[in-house]
Amino acid sequence: MGVVKSLDKEINYYLDHLNTKQKKVVLSVVKTFANEEENWWDDESFVKEMDRRVEELESGKDKGLSWEEVKLKARRSVKAKKPK
Repeated sequence: MGVVKSLDKEINYYLDHLNTKQKKVVLSVVKTFANEEENWWDDESFVKEMDRRVEELESGKDKGLSWEEVKLKARRSVKAKKPK
């Protein structure tokens, strides 16, 4: 609980230093985070898609990617986009 109070104090400290326009931006970001976190499980099509993907991974229909494969693909993608 002490960490939460510390975070609240720090957030309030910075809010006091913002102008109205900046506060409106912060409010829109906070609302976006709140909506993202509370609504994903209410999206029936999203939950159905996640269930389908898990089933394919568990059955072996989709082999998935190892962490090493993911990192390698990411590195290749970044390298390909760098200007030459």
